[in-house]
Amino acid sequence: MNGRFRNTMLVLGLGFLYIPILSMVVFSFNNSRLVTVWDAANSPTLKWYAALLDNAQILGAARLSIEIAAATATGAVVLGTLAGLALARFGPFRGRAFLSAMTTAPLVMPEVITGLSILLLFVALEQAIGWPDGRGFLTITLAHITFCLAYVTVVVQSRLAGFDDSLEEAALDLGARPATVFWRITLPLILPAIVSGWLLAFTLSWDDVVISQFVAGPSASTLPMVVFSKVRLGVSPDINALASLMVLIVAVCVVCSTLWMRRRERQRQREEQMARAAGG
Repeated sequence: MNGRFRNTMLVLGLGFLYIPILSMVVFSFNNSRLVTVWDAANSPTLKWYAALLDNAQILGAARLSIEIAAATATGAVVLGTLAGLALARFGPFRGRAFLSAMTTAPLVMPEVITGLSILLLFVALEQAIGWPDGRGFLTITLAHITFCLAYVTVVVQSRLAGFDDSLEEAALDLGARPATVFWRITLPLILPAIVSGWLLAFTLSWDDVVISQFVAGPSASTLPMVVFSKVRLGVSPDINALASLMVLIVAVCVVCSTLWMRRRERQRQREEQMARAAGG
């Protein structure tokens, strides 16, 4: 009885999550201009995908979102990895509690408060030193790095918490320099966590609307902002096509990253077994 109830709840939960997504994908092939009414008189069509590819506004917003998300993910990974290393490896030091609080604050801070505070900071800086000059790509990227940094820090710190320090100690005993140990041992072993943090930061930046609304200028509208504005005026079928393509891209990226991380994990296990065998 418990097993049947558990399976039923699992199916209902998955259905609640994925049936709306599947229905959106199905309606992207609808021949009608009404997004909620299926045109049974005509066969499915790809015209909304063609209309999407001819929409310069959406294509420009998508290109801007990809550039911002890539820059955000890269910056957040660099800073988040350094913060995770400091919190996981350096032990108690002056300012540790402050650093930990500052890197995790965006996780619990409402996005409205975060966006407003960053906007006020940019306005104050522009009045004081003339930078940043207006709102656009730079301000959106800096704002996204601010809250994505927290997620990368948590992922990297969690990976380092279960890290086998004996490998680094053995390398140091054999005469390797600390920098060599980091690049040859530490970094490859935490690379799956870094890649996961990069993908998470990319997704969060790509998906953000609230903070972007505060720090974006009139000439810089990300894809979620454009979609949100269209939804308020009435959803058109080409939005279903856009969302379907986004689902496909995300699914492909998730599958590829999962396969790559599994391959890295198997390689790491083989290397550890070979090292233990050689040591024994």
